[in-house]
Amino acid sequence: MTRTAIVTGGTRGIGEAICLALKAEGVSVVASYAGNDEAAAKFTQTHGIKAYKFDVADYDACQAAVKTIETENAPCDILVNNAGITRDGTLLRMTHQMWKEVIDTNLGGCFNMAKAVFAGMKERGFGRIVNIGSINGQGGQYGQVNYAAAKSGIHGFTKALAQEGAKFNITVNALAPGYIDTDMVAAVPKEVLEKIVAKVPVGRLGQAAEIARGVVFLSCEKAGFLTGSTLSINGGQHMY
Repeated sequence: MTRTAIVTGGTRGIGEAICLALKAEGVSVVASYAGNDEAAAKFTQTHGIKAYKFDVADYDACQAAVKTIETENAPCDILVNNAGITRDGTLLRMTHQMWKEVIDTNLGGCFNMAKAVFAGMKERGFGRIVNIGSINGQGGQYGQVNYAAAKSGIHGFTKALAQEGAKFNITVNALAPGYIDTDMVAAVPKEVLEKIVAKVPVGRLGQAAEIARGVVFLSCEKAGFLTGSTLSINGGQHMY
């Protein structure tokens, strides 16, 4: 049976790698994106994966988009909440808007999308929800009170929703990447990045494909006894 997956923020970076890894496993994949039309068009042309434009921070937009996606494709069996943004700054410099945008997108997006697919998963008796957290949601990070709070919230959201979904064969897990070689990390100043890598026991940044393999594992048919967990893929940088 072919499963259908929605990957938010799926046209670039870790999201793109997740889409490709799921597709390679025979999953019918659909991606979402928020604003980069050029990147989304290139993604679809290159990989043959449909990309739908909507803002995961907008509850009504998510409901409408999922309805369209399921009508044009198939009911969603696998949801990967990957979409995320940063608006970094110390608390003294952080505006309320910077706080709100990150919380609404990174954490609110998980609620909005899960709300849109959960009832259907329950009705069909199958679902896999994978929420992308972060090492900085586990250990915190200077200048990221908004991002760390949102990502930490994802881990709590995951554990609570897992309890609701378990009896319906809906598993809910999180994956917490460390520092991965993506455009977001490439924007970090070189001297700062060097200090970060120096703290990673394996001595390098992670690759997006390594995160994607973790998502494939958490979303597969045989992972039905694994729920409410966080899989940390961070090169040993944060252990607990």
